[in-house]
Amino acid sequence: MLTTTISTLPRDAHLGQTAAPTYTFQHAVQAHRNGEPLSQTTQRLLSELSKTERLHLLDGDAPFYEGLRGILRDRYNRVPFVMGAIPRLEIPGIRFTDGPRGVVMGASTAFPVPMARGATWDINLERRIGDAIGLEAKAQGANYFAGVCVNLPRHPAWGRIQETYSEDPILLGEFGLALTQGVQKHIMACVKHFALNSMENARFRVDVRVEEDILHEVYLPHFKRIIEGGAASVMSSYNAVNGEWAGQSRLLLTDILRHEYKFDGFVLSDFIFGLRDAPLSLKNGLDIEAPFTQQRAVGLTEALESGELDWSVVDVACSRILRKQLEFAVNTSASQPESSIVFCEEHRALAREVAGRSIVLLKNEPVTADGKPLLPLDATKISRIAVVGRLANVPNTGDKGSSQVFAPHVVTPVEGLRAAFPHADIILEESDSVERARELAEKVDLVICVVGYNATDEGEYVVPSLQSDICLLDLFPLAETDEEKETLAIVKGDTSGGKLDSALEVGAGGDRRSLRLRPDDVELITAVTAVNPYTVVSIIAAGAVIMEEWIDQVPASVMSWYAGSEGGHGLADVLIGHTDASGRLPFSIPKDESHLPYFDIEATEIKYDRWHGQSLLDRLGVEARFPLGFGLSYTSFSITDLRIGTLGSSDIMDTIQIHVNVANNGPRDGRHVIQVYGLAEMPDFPSRVLLGFLPIDLDAGQFKDVTMDVSVRPLQRWVAGEFVLPGKEVTIEVAAFAGDSKALRAITML
Repeated sequence: MLTTTISTLPRDAHLGQTAAPTYTFQHAVQAHRNGEPLSQTTQRLLSELSKTERLHLLDGDAPFYEGLRGILRDRYNRVPFVMGAIPRLEIPGIRFTDGPRGVVMGASTAFPVPMARGATWDINLERRIGDAIGLEAKAQGANYFAGVCVNLPRHPAWGRIQETYSEDPILLGEFGLALTQGVQKHIMACVKHFALNSMENARFRVDVRVEEDILHEVYLPHFKRIIEGGAASVMSSYNAVNGEWAGQSRLLLTDILRHEYKFDGFVLSDFIFGLRDAPLSLKNGLDIEAPFTQQRAVGLTEALESGELDWSVVDVACSRILRKQLEFAVNTSASQPESSIVFCEEHRALAREVAGRSIVLLKNEPVTADGKPLLPLDATKISRIAVVGRLANVPNTGDKGSSQVFAPHVVTPVEGLRAAFPHADIILEESDSVERARELAEKVDLVICVVGYNATDEGEYVVPSLQSDICLLDLFPLAETDEEKETLAIVKGDTSGGKLDSALEVGAGGDRRSLRLRPDDVELITAVTAVNPYTVVSIIAAGAVIMEEWIDQVPASVMSWYAGSEGGHGLADVLIGHTDASGRLPFSIPKDESHLPYFDIEATEIKYDRWHGQSLLDRLGVEARFPLGFGLSYTSFSITDLRIGTLGSSDIMDTIQIHVNVANNGPRDGRHVIQVYGLAEMPDFPSRVLLGFLPIDLDAGQFKDVTMDVSVRPLQRWVAGEFVLPGKEVTIEVAAFAGDSKALRAITML
């Protein structure tokens, strides 16, 4: 246990004892506006900082126990976490808000979780979400959004799968980049968690073992894409990678980020437990320990005094931090949103649009002799609707961990349906009584059965992980005052002196123990479909749900996700056909748990290989219940005349151009998602990889000639420290989903 205490005085009290400044942050901003090179401006500002102030840039401003107590007694991230503010020099510091389903601070708009947004396959829509998030964050005093989460979910049981976009690196990279671009019109964006963070309960202790080629080909390319696109910051992960904690890994933070990816931003640790050796973390590329004054307040001073650490290392980190603050202060100065932008009508409308676009129609069969599918519903022909299930009237926007958004209002499924069917009698049955639901189902024209998960089933596993890894308490400063000791006791699990806020609900979430619905949900589905064939099942979840016990019983089912502030309206919009059913699965759904990778929730060490999701199903030779990219529409499409262009002209030659003709052959307007896959016969490599995608809107009967660029990076192999193309014939496949038997194919040389 550390024995050195940290002062509880405001750090500004120490920082104000230096001479009056001659060159402040605002002077530096103006100099850069006037054409002074950013590197020169940064060094001039850095030269004004005392040694104490330079160290102050490298961790959080709040004393450890004071900051921790604020989270435990109030709520997480109500206002920005501030790291490295220097009032004497007008340096604002990093003013942090979490995400990614919206701005965690204040009472902001809750958008559907990223996995739902990945189901839209629409990066322009994601860029608009980023723009809205950036505005709401800046209006509430933040200059830094740490909500670009692109960890690849190797297994669907991962508790925080809701915070990422897909099982596929191409989708992860394109969506993460789009969110970053939208946010960075206003504030800095941070991509996280670098790297291989896809286990929740064991995240503080697990060592992920991975071979070099698999690391670069599978688990990092999406990070590379976003960093190349200009992300200001990277957050390191808690876990170890090949024996070294990620927050102090020279391989990850220096060799790959700085040298290979040419990253010029700064790296911030994950909160509180993101490093184990303060001097080593700084030397190996971690710039800021977040979010409070903790290990570095002791460790860096001692290391500098002993000669273990040189001031030049401090200055390099300080330069990175100041450089990005200056760059964004200049580049985003035109963005000055008013507080009224938060949860405004425009952003709620966007949340509704995304909720509707994200819904995936998994099944839609006829229930009458005319052969017409159950959906979309005709509101004029339905007079009584039963909405059943314990989640039918719950504001269920996701877990209650660090990504929770406290929206002023959440439209539940039943609220949305009542608005969409104003003349119908809508009866809610949200009790656990299957018998009452069955009786009600017999008396109505339609049943909407809402099943799935909530924050108790999956999500961030906050305090219990700490209690099972008691050695993490060694990273805390010594608790000396009664208040500090009481705070420490709460963290250890003794709540006699107080309670945790619901934002950090003890025991909630974590990695899923089962990939199937709760038994009472299955019983409910079985009961109502047995007496009323006009039944739609709405599944609320973030990842794959194995449905084999019940999916053949129901005529219609949708994946409706944790759908944000306007989720109920989005669901109704799709069910009645105001929005085409255009969502497509961003992951595959297997028929059995044996078709998934090995996963041990309590692991201390685990090996990651390249086989997961759709690629593993293909390797095993088993059919998915629903493959990657699958989703039904209310109309029908055809694709003809595939033509393939040449490789792109950039140095890395990573794109090819695809030309196709797309037609809407049905009676309704609709949206089709063009998916392009590459097939190459290579040893120890997937038989099919996603190369690109494009959603396209077509009126009924409309025909379009479409040109799109797709990446060939997924076909590259990591050999002797660099990527190389296969150098052989590759089949290009244009499909509606992975393994589509109607796909168009053509061969090209790569």
